[in-house]
Amino acid sequence: MISAELTIIPIGTPGTSLSEYVAVAVSALDSTGIKYELSGMGTLIEANTPDELFEAIEIAHEAVFKAGSERVVTSVKIDDRRDRERTMADKVHSVEKKLP
Repeated sequence: MISAELTIIPIGTPGTSLSEYVAVAVSALDSTGIKYELSGMGTLIEANTPDELFEAIEIAHEAVFKAGSERVVTSVKIDDRRDRERTMADKVHSVEKKLP
C-alpha cells in the first residue's frame, strides 16, 4: 500500500479562496476510485501501485487546469513501504497506541 500527501495549488486565480479548485481536484480523485482523506492543508491518498497513485495525481492536477487555472503547483510526499502493508489508518493507530 502506498500512501501520499497531495497538495495542489492553483496560481493566478481571481480571488484568494481556493476551495472551488480543491473541490474540482477532489471530484477528479472520486472518479478514480482511489481512497483519499481531505484535510485543511492537503489530501492524503492511498494506492495499491505506483502507477495507480501517479495516474490519480495526474487526473487531479489536470482537473485544476480544466477548471480555469493558468498555472498549477502540485506537491507530493510519498511513503511506499514494501515490507508490509500499512494503511493510513494503521499508521495513525500505531502512534495513538504509544501516546501516554
